[in-house]
Amino acid sequence: MARFHALPVAAVDRITDDSVALTFDVPPELREEYRHTPGQHLALRRRCDGTEIRRTYSICSPAPEPGAAGPATLRVGVRLVESGAFSTYALKEINVGDELDVMTPAGRFTLEPAPGLYAAIVGGSGITPVLSIVSTLLEREPGARFCLIRSDRTAASTMFLEEVADLKDRHPERLQLVTVLSREEQQAGLPSGRLDQERLTALLPALLPVAGVAGWFLCGPYGLVQGAERALRGLGVERARIHEEIFHVDAGAAPVPSADAPAHSTVTARLDGRGGTWPVQDGESLLETVLRNRPDAPYACKGGVCGTCRAYLVSGEVRMDRNFALEAEETGAGYVLACQSHPVTEKVELDFDR
Repeated sequence: MARFHALPVAAVDRITDDSVALTFDVPPELREEYRHTPGQHLALRRRCDGTEIRRTYSICSPAPEPGAAGPATLRVGVRLVESGAFSTYALKEINVGDELDVMTPAGRFTLEPAPGLYAAIVGGSGITPVLSIVSTLLEREPGARFCLIRSDRTAASTMFLEEVADLKDRHPERLQLVTVLSREEQQAGLPSGRLDQERLTALLPALLPVAGVAGWFLCGPYGLVQGAERALRGLGVERARIHEEIFHVDAGAAPVPSADAPAHSTVTARLDGRGGTWPVQDGESLLETVLRNRPDAPYACKGGVCGTCRAYLVSGEVRMDRNFALEAEETGAGYVLACQSHPVTEKVELDFDR
């Protein structure tokens, strides 16, 4: 089970005008709990005016070697979101020495280092988990290569510019770096403009052998990720080789399904080895029902994006409003997002421990 611990802030580094990198110290007794796979994220928690706020941020630091001690530090990137309660706090108020509640690592947008050619298409802050994936892969696996295609508005707004440049300097033959700026012309490289489906369909075969890529990692805003997926599928890439993580979803980006809910329904949930059964109130998601009775239920974004509230549907039927976190293989195997799930049958049973 994911758990929160109070971790001290070791560094606050301004990386662009509107983003910072936060580094946390992990005490020795907690390092095994914070062992992570490249690409995973952390949920950060604070209380503001009596309301609990949680946000997920991807780990950008390399993952520890198997068999080695867990990480002594963890680093995440935070970009300011307009009217964002947590990102504003991170950029303007957090100082070295402060303690933040940090959940243990979660997420399945990951890559265990292995030989082969890999590629990523990222936009904006989508570089954050991929930075951990690339740095871990290239340091740990000499038989691996990586093509990183990144899109940003301007050079000044590009997160982790120096870190990616350092990786390129250390692995010049194994890291192919392609940068596209949507609002600024570059002196060299590709012309400015958005990386949409049409442009990627023409660009990707010119950059690398598309069919020879073992895994594609798409991360960033919803429009970029969906356009990249459609481009790859059009180029013959099978869905199993495409991994996605959505960072921003505009309102109305995906339709919300509708279905008649039963007049009275209950949810039975198993969580951390203990179970219970509770009535679902009108309009509640299953996560909200569980949280009323088990405040330790795992969640972060409540928007169907991070996947922290993933649970196995043991019995009954549910409808999910939105799903930007689970792969088709996961939903086919019976997993749902509790924050987006509503009962269709009178009895529903979930298992958060599977």
